[in-house]
Amino acid sequence: MENRRILIIEDEPAIREMVCFAMERAGFDCAQANDAEEGQACIAERAPDLILLDWMLPGISGVDLARRLKREELTRNIPIIMLTAKGEEADRIRGLDVGADDYVVKPFSPRELVARINAVLRRVSPETPEPVLEVDGLVLDSVGHWVSAKGQRLEMGPTEFRLLHFFMTHPDRVYSREQLLDRVWGRNVYVEERTVDVHIRRLRKAIEARGHDKLIQTVRGAGYRFSTRG
Repeated sequence: MENRRILIIEDEPAIREMVCFAMERAGFDCAQANDAEEGQACIAERAPDLILLDWMLPGISGVDLARRLKREELTRNIPIIMLTAKGEEADRIRGLDVGADDYVVKPFSPRELVARINAVLRRVSPETPEPVLEVDGLVLDSVGHWVSAKGQRLEMGPTEFRLLHFFMTHPDRVYSREQLLDRVWGRNVYVEERTVDVHIRRLRKAIEARGHDKLIQTVRGAGYRFSTRG
């Protein structure tokens, strides 16, 4: 499955590069445009899954571009998050009125932006999870909310359950602590990264009786991976 594509339309190169770096670290593909014209060319070449759009652009403003995109049949369903230094309520309302899905005021933290993006993407295209997942005798039922290992029911907390569900639906890929915070904890962006290590330890302990703790692998200097391969 391809990574989701984020298009950044922003005329300040430093901000574009910072945002693009954060997006790629979070597992997104990233495209950049300096103004509305370049942005429209990028969209025509390949439609993004979400657009980060600066309010103040040279030529056509971000607000006018958002209004135009929401009128076009081919682009009206692409979610838009406005990036702007304007923090007044009237400005926020104006941005939302033209069709923006969210609004982030500069300066912002990359982690907050990633969390906002994930929240918008969940709202516009919620994933339908597979009800029962099975890997090497480890079974997770997302509807019944239980886990078993080789026929034996296991006890674990709700955070460990969500963490295991994420791992089982995203196998064989390394995720950093920051990525796991964004994907598993969601909007709770103020959780410290070391909290991930605590819950990884608890999850391993919950599934170790049948040897499944080896599925959760530490990748030194990078993060964690769920895999049946050593």
